[in-house]
Amino acid sequence: MNVKRFQNKVAESRIALPATAVYTLIVCALSGMFGNGMWLQVVLLAFAGYLMFQLNNVNALIRIFSRMISCSYLVLMTMAFFLFDDIANSIISVLAIAFYMFFFSIYQDGTAVGRIFYAFAVLGIMSVVFVQSLYFLPIIWVLLFTNIMAGNARMIIASLMGLTLPYWFIGAYGLMSGDVMLLMPHFESLAEFAPIADWQNVSWAEIITFGFVGLLSITGMIHFRLNNYKDKIRTRMMFEIFSVMNLCLLLFIALQPIHIDALLTLLIVNTTPMIAHYIALTNTKITNLSFYIILLITLGLTIGNVWTLF
Repeated sequence: MNVKRFQNKVAESRIALPATAVYTLIVCALSGMFGNGMWLQVVLLAFAGYLMFQLNNVNALIRIFSRMISCSYLVLMTMAFFLFDDIANSIISVLAIAFYMFFFSIYQDGTAVGRIFYAFAVLGIMSVVFVQSLYFLPIIWVLLFTNIMAGNARMIIASLMGLTLPYWFIGAYGLMSGDVMLLMPHFESLAEFAPIADWQNVSWAEIITFGFVGLLSITGMIHFRLNNYKDKIRTRMMFEIFSVMNLCLLLFIALQPIHIDALLTLLIVNTTPMIAHYIALTNTKITNLSFYIILLITLGLTIGNVWTLF
């Protein structure tokens, strides 16, 4: 007989998401986000939480009723409070989730050129905000063939058209304003690399938060690898995408910590479904204990990261 432990009661509770939303607003208020004019970050955080809600609903990422994906996202983003200092991180988060919504929707549909166009248009906009996201382009194309199973020449062409769409507008603006080299510095930064694994200019708050999110990511990946036979093939393919992207992000951050804020934002987006799956679908004494530990560490890091702002 399956025992309903505390973690399962929380994961399956219908009030979990409203309670998490209230918690998030309280933390935002106490940290001075409203008083400091960071209203747009709060709006983008709420919108990203809604997109996570839809990502789970549409794709049934968790095979039981649970709002744990949205809850985990809101809690982890609130924990990494220093990310809100730069609104670019909030934009990256929304765009990353929107990309997955379009990308997953073309599963085994090699004729969905419209949706692949939209997916890569979103990725193109993200690259305008964070150009280093283009490093993941070859990996995403591989995943299009291996996991989404919708790769063909038409889809690649559509993806290139979507990816370059925002740059056509920027290029046109540069041409009209007389600055034809407007985009050159943007793309030149792709060839600029900081010293390998140079963590000297990274704060302890960023290091500790990254370490904890990385641990959650690894925990979620191991859990899913051991239990993926219980999920549908489509769900396995999607979680493999999260796993591949997480491994790439962990390696990228380790080698180029100068980009830790933007990459940590993406790591949280990819880790959220993994750790939510772990919390919602395990029910042993050890995993229940780990859930208490995760809650305590998350709360402690949230207080610590907010405290560093004062």
